Amino acid sequence: MNERELTVYQRQYYAWQLTRRMAGDNPDLLTPSLAGSQVDLNPHQIEAALFACRNPLAKGVILADEVGLGKTIEAGLVISQCWAERRRRILIIVPANLRKQWHQELQDKFGLQGVILESKIYNSLRQKGRKPFEADGPVICSYQFAKSKADDIQRMGWHLVVLDEAHRLRNVYKKGNVIARTIKDALAHVESKVLLTATPLQNSLLELYGLVSVVDERVFGDLDSFRVQFAQGNRELAMEALRARLVPVCKRTLRRQVQPYVSYTQRIAIVQEFTPSDEEQELSELVAAYLRRPNLKALPDGQRQLISLVLWKLLASSSHAIAGALETMANRLQGVLDNASEVPELAEELDDDFEALDETAEEWSDEELDNESSSQNEREALGSEIAELRHFKKLATSIRDDSKGQALLTALDRAFLELERLGAEKKAIIFTESKRTQSYLLSLLENTAYGEGIVLFNGTNSDARAQATYKDWLKRHEGSDRISGSKTADTRAALVEHFKEFGTVMIATEAGAEGINLQFCSLVVNYDLPWNPQRIEQRIGRCHRYGQQHDVVVVNFIDQNNPADKRVYQLLSEKFRLFDGVFGASDEVLGAIGSGVDFERRIAQIYQQDCRDPEIIRANFEQLQRDLAGEINEAMVKTRQLLLENFEEEVQTTLRVHAENTRAALDRFERMLLDLTEAELSGHAQFDDSNGFHLHSLPGDTEPTSNIPLGRYELPRRSGEAHLYRIGHPLAEWVIQQAKGRELPAMRLRFDYAAHRMPVTTLQPYRGQSGTLVVHLLTVDALGREEQHLIVSAVTDSGEVLVEDDPEKLLRLPAEVLPQTQDIESDAACIADLQSRQEKQLRDINQRNLGYFEQEVLKLDAWADDLKLGLEQDIKEIDREIKEVRRTAATAPTLDEKLHWQKRQRELEGQRTKLRRELFERQDKIEAERNDLIEELEQRLQQRVQEHLLFTIGWELL
Repeated sequence: MNERELTVYQRQYYAWQLTRRMAGDNPDLLTPSLAGSQVDLNPHQIEAALFACRNPLAKGVILADEVGLGKTIEAGLVISQCWAERRRRILIIVPANLRKQWHQELQDKFGLQGVILESKIYNSLRQKGRKPFEADGPVICSYQFAKSKADDIQRMGWHLVVLDEAHRLRNVYKKGNVIARTIKDALAHVESKVLLTATPLQNSLLELYGLVSVVDERVFGDLDSFRVQFAQGNRELAMEALRARLVPVCKRTLRRQVQPYVSYTQRIAIVQEFTPSDEEQELSELVAAYLRRPNLKALPDGQRQLISLVLWKLLASSSHAIAGALETMANRLQGVLDNASEVPELAEELDDDFEALDETAEEWSDEELDNESSSQNEREALGSEIAELRHFKKLATSIRDDSKGQALLTALDRAFLELERLGAEKKAIIFTESKRTQSYLLSLLENTAYGEGIVLFNGTNSDARAQATYKDWLKRHEGSDRISGSKTADTRAALVEHFKEFGTVMIATEAGAEGINLQFCSLVVNYDLPWNPQRIEQRIGRCHRYGQQHDVVVVNFIDQNNPADKRVYQLLSEKFRLFDGVFGASDEVLGAIGSGVDFERRIAQIYQQDCRDPEIIRANFEQLQRDLAGEINEAMVKTRQLLLENFEEEVQTTLRVHAENTRAALDRFERMLLDLTEAELSGHAQFDDSNGFHLHSLPGDTEPTSNIPLGRYELPRRSGEAHLYRIGHPLAEWVIQQAKGRELPAMRLRFDYAAHRMPVTTLQPYRGQSGTLVVHLLTVDALGREEQHLIVSAVTDSGEVLVEDDPEKLLRLPAEVLPQTQDIESDAACIADLQSRQEKQLRDINQRNLGYFEQEVLKLDAWADDLKLGLEQDIKEIDREIKEVRRTAATAPTLDEKLHWQKRQRELEGQRTKLRRELFERQDKIEAERNDLIEELEQRLQQRVQEHLLFTIGWELL
């Protein structure tokens, strides 16, 4: 008997097992999401996602794993689970430069089509009368955008909000932090929040207070009571109490704790120095002097800092890049001089070349307007500036040999020799910040030994080479799930695949630093070096990431004639440790600079100053390092370890158990799905031993099959050349609906013990016996979440009850339906056992939910006590002042002074009396609020139970 020849009764049982809703404490909760995802099973990520899903009464969690441990995957699992539960109002708030990466990760790894929402799309949707935040997938937006659309966000009623790089909100308790406070208020009533940050605590315990308050306002009282309890007094007792408060809300795993599961390779730095030619040096000095002038007509008000930054970067990139920018500026000014009807925005024009400009502009959106005076002779000043710009441009285009370009050829030769030594494949990704420089590098390399295998990658990928690669990729993968239908995403995928299989060098703009995985490449060349360490880490992270088999070589260029360039590299290399070692930039440093925008501004200001003197440059960079050192607080690093990190042995044990259990649960789930599918597609598909099948025809009895393509299907994480078969696929949904939808009459089933692939020792005593088996679906709705349990009871004809999970084991054996010879009804013993099992299940659910309830009550009690403590502290402070005034009055040398201090004493006593009254009133108010919240929790604790008989069978076991 074929093991996959399931009876319709077993199919229905399997279908419900595959799709039933589970409680947050069930270790198998994430199995369907894992089975349908393209992610490796890293136990620390599963543990973090389960932690986030566990308590349905919790308002959210902070996932604070160290850098590089895949917090995006952890959040992706939570998002996927939320989506599977039909809780689909999901918002993801991220730094602007991570939006595309999140979009790609959700699509590639979880099959979720996110929607990036930005100003242009938002306004377009509003004009069409649509509500922009009501999307068909998770909504992804930047912090700046979320702040600007806070009212819309507040009205949405989100099921889940994920905040990446959430340490941006850690100073929310400060009145001046407008963005953080606005976002926090907008998310006040969200069902659940997941904050992702490697640095929840950087400089002050108050930052931890701020982040936790974003998750849940009632974990701590007010700011004053937090200071009194945890920032003063007995430090050891305070830290112990604070840690206890944080355990339910914050989880942190360290890289060293997961090394048995995740291996890391090294970074190796190569520095390639070059000396500009006389012509290049002249151009650089002329443009630098121009940019430092206080009144420039070419730079628009309100964007001078931003545009200056871009021009400094293009100047360092190549003569081709700065020549194009100079021409753009000159043409724009000519339009102003000629009173043209439409003069394009300079930022929009420069964005065509410097692709990171729109994201940088969003991060810099708080730049204040420049108050520059206009020249008396405006037209003359414009004409003069146009002439200058055109002169600079002519000089730039006259430069024939680019010294930095020649240095690239030398650097590639050096780096490829290093790759050969490491045993790595000879592939390199070269990053530039300019599309014009990208074109120049193509022309430079295509006539060299590297010319055959060059791939270009940028924000549009609209050039002829990219489109030819895309068309070829479509043909190669026709009929497979590799094709998403999004031309942008598929073109990116095609270029990465072409680079992997045929390429030697990929030349990429900043678009290549987001959302693509290049573990097969071990050489990163920063032809242009960003000043933002976060962006550098992002670039290197394309290659130096989980799955990389070799050490990663990182090449950077230094202009020998530019002392500021040397200082920037020294700072990024020595202070940030970006280019060598195992882990790249440390949590402490990346956390201290936040998004890196302010740091980038500081460097831009140093370049902007007229400081060609190396000593002045040295002094400026040393001051920047001192400022940075002040932000990295060693005492806070130790405090973070004390508060947030668990013992190594405890973590290792937990992760080992998760690894074993998850693998076993996933194997069972996938086996059930394939067994059920083979049974329902009998005659329509050919199955093999490699966990796949070929669908050659469609069952014609239901409408959805018309949207299901024929061809090969495989489970995720296989070859990927087939359609991905997972629980959410239309074919799987049809299979499950078929199995669930049948009305099953009571029949007899004969189970074949010997035909099962593994012995089931607990069923041995029942061989040769027969009896009755009943399957009930128990649905329990409590705490706002629904969970489903299959209750299976079986007894022998002699009245012996099959204990524990033996009835379910029986249903997993190969079986056949026998002709009906007599009526089958549940006997008294079977009904009694079924009732007993259901009552036990309900008791367990009630007991578990009671634990969640008690946890929340303890939290509310602590919150209420915190608020009272703050009030009492104010009274104690006045008591102390009164005692001091009394002592001063007693020793006053004159009657006037005595009268003065006695008057002050009466004033303080009056304030104390008033505060005592307020204390009683506020204590009553706090107690009333606490009681209302507990009453609300009690209401949610009430269980709503539904029972549904799936089927009854007679059974016999061979």
